[in-house]
Amino acid sequence: MEITLERLLTGTSNESFEDGIRLDTVLEPLGGSGATVKPAIYSGAVYQADRRWPSEHEPQGDEKEPQDVYVIDNVPSQANRYEDALRRSRAKTGLPEMVLDLSALPGLPPHLPRELSSWQFPHRNADAYLRDSTLDGTDFGKHEIGRWILNATHDTAAALMAWWPQALLYGFWQSHLGKKRNQAKHARAWTSEIIGWQPAGKETKVLGLKGDPLNLSIEESAIYDDRDHEGWRLGSKPEKGEVKKKLSELGHGQVPVSGTTPAAVSFRRLTQRATVSFAQLRRIGLGPDYDDDADAAARALLVAMGLHAHCLAFGRGFALRSGTDLRVSSTSTMWLGSNDESLDTLTPQATRELLELAKQHARLVGVPLNGWDKDPIKLTPKDNVAKAIESSWPLAEES
Repeated sequence: MEITLERLLTGTSNESFEDGIRLDTVLEPLGGSGATVKPAIYSGAVYQADRRWPSEHEPQGDEKEPQDVYVIDNVPSQANRYEDALRRSRAKTGLPEMVLDLSALPGLPPHLPRELSSWQFPHRNADAYLRDSTLDGTDFGKHEIGRWILNATHDTAAALMAWWPQALLYGFWQSHLGKKRNQAKHARAWTSEIIGWQPAGKETKVLGLKGDPLNLSIEESAIYDDRDHEGWRLGSKPEKGEVKKKLSELGHGQVPVSGTTPAAVSFRRLTQRATVSFAQLRRIGLGPDYDDDADAAARALLVAMGLHAHCLAFGRGFALRSGTDLRVSSTSTMWLGSNDESLDTLTPQATRELLELAKQHARLVGVPLNGWDKDPIKLTPKDNVAKAIESSWPLAEES
């Protein structure tokens, strides 16, 4: 079965008894089945471990006992990867964007961005960078567009469809305005996770040696400003603002890798499961000025956007982090509802066309798409956050 706009409109309408869409993918390391991959590492140098029942929809999912797993990439991380894929493609899809312009800040280090896209804001429409910005010289929260966005909720979501559709698909919590201000929450409708099943080992640590051709003595004491390692000197008495550490802290000398970091792991199988919940999407309403047709069109547009993001981010080989390069071995897509049905394999071209059709229909029935197919809106940081950035990088201007 093909996913059509008509099917999405029917499935996400208020009268629908359809449940959603599920995408199951079997992955393999670029090195082949059984090659090691690196799960995400969390505080304490640990992987996210769990025990889970395999699903009947997964390969080798008929085991009768729960299995040890590591989470290779968890739900919030996957959402960020979807958003980045949509950010990179917005010139072709016309998705809305706001950009925090940092170019006027003096001497930011080379590794820091000169602008932040709204598709990169950690808390989406509820982010402190948005609150602490100005638009056309006016504090964002006092600007007409800003008030509209910051006051939005899941059932008065017109502003978010116009400017922050990712917040309605991947969730938000408006928690940075103050206890007496808007505290709206909206759970994510799209979830995705990559799991490694039955790890071959759990205790292996990374061991090694960082070499030095001259084998400088790591016991030598170095004095330096820890904010800038260029002007160090040998010695024993640091001055105010300086630290005294071993030469190895500056990158000199042969230093053994201590084995505190968990090593890459070989798994019996790797899977990704993504779902979009129509029940959660049906909680979304544009507000009292819009009818049911507009609400359904907005939800259908969100699903189309999510499907396109999935194809862009994970429809081909992808790299999650060092040591975790994965490719697609097989994939299946299911429509879940009164009659579960297998769907055609998704492609970037097909999902982009679906997204365009959904956007055209949404405009036709009055969905507010103010920021779509427009140049990005430029924001500038307020003085307080600009000073905080400069305080965090006090030597930047001198570098």
